[in-house]
Amino acid sequence: MPESNHGVALGAGAFLLWGLAALYWPFLSAAEPSEILAHRMVWSLLAMCVFLLIAGRGWAWLPAVVRSPRRFLPIAAAAALISLNWWGFIYSVSISQTLQASLAYFINPLMSVCLGMVFFSERLRTAQWIAVGLGALAVVVMTVAYGSAPWLSLLMASSFAAYGAVKKYVDLDGMRSLTVETLIMFLPALGFVLYLEIGGSGTMFSVSPGHTALLIGGGFVTALPLLLFGMAAQRVPLTIIGILQYIAPTMIFLIGWLVQGEEMPPSRWIGFAIVWSALCVFAFDQIRSARSRSAARRSEQATQQHGATEA
Repeated sequence: MPESNHGVALGAGAFLLWGLAALYWPFLSAAEPSEILAHRMVWSLLAMCVFLLIAGRGWAWLPAVVRSPRRFLPIAAAAALISLNWWGFIYSVSISQTLQASLAYFINPLMSVCLGMVFFSERLRTAQWIAVGLGALAVVVMTVAYGSAPWLSLLMASSFAAYGAVKKYVDLDGMRSLTVETLIMFLPALGFVLYLEIGGSGTMFSVSPGHTALLIGGGFVTALPLLLFGMAAQRVPLTIIGILQYIAPTMIFLIGWLVQGEEMPPSRWIGFAIVWSALCVFAFDQIRSARSRSAARRSEQATQQHGATEA
C-alpha cells in the first residue's frame, strides 16, 4: 500500500475509533463520570507505556523534559485541557446528550481558526470568516433549540481547540508528549481512585469483572486513536486530516440520533444544517488553498529547473 494511502487508512481508523467511543463509555454507567475520567487517566499511562515499549522509544528522554520548565509547562497545560475535554465527552454521553458531543467536534475546527487569529496573528480568508459566522449562528440556533446555551458542546470544542493551540509550543513528538501528559494526570487520578475505593464508593471491584475490564480498557480506547492519529499526521497533508476529522462527529451524531434515540426537533436540524454548511465552506476553502499552494510550488520548481537548464 502506498505511504499516502496507508496514512489515510491510519487517520480514518483513528477517527472511527473516536466516533465509536460514544458507544463505549455508556457501558460504564455504574460509575460516575468523574470516576470514569480518573480511570481513563490512570490506564492511559499504562497504554502509553505499552506503546513506547513496542516502539522501542525508551525513557532516556524523560528527565530532560521534566527538568525544563519551558518544555514541561506547555505539556502540563495540555494535560489539563485534554482532561477537561475528556470529562465533557464522558459526561455528555452518560447523560444521553451525545448530540452535544457531536456538535462540539463539528464546531471545533472553527474555534481552532479563531484561536489562530487571536493568539498566532493568523489572517482569515473571506471563506473562513463566512464559516466562522455560520458557526456562531449555529450556536445561537442551538441555544434556542436546547432552551439554554449548549455549554457541554462549547466546553468540549473550546478545550480541544485550546489543546491543539498549546501543543504548538510542545517540542516532543506525539507519542512522547502524550506519555508525559498521562504521567502528569496519573498521580492525582490514582489518588482519586484510591479515595473512592477506600471510601466504599468506587466501582472498580464492586460491580463485575466485565466492568473492571472496561475501566482498564478505557486507557487503550483513549490512547490507541491518538497514536494512530499521530502516525497518520506524519504521512498525509493536514488538509486530508482536516477532512477525515469529520468522520468522528458524524458517527457520534448518528449514534446519538439513531442508536440512543435522542430527539431531533426541527430547530436542532436547522442548527446542525447551519454547522454542516459552515464546514462545507471551511473544507472547500482548505482544499482550494492547498491546491493553490501546490500549484505555486510546482511553478517555482519549474522556474528553478528552467533557470538551471539555461545556466
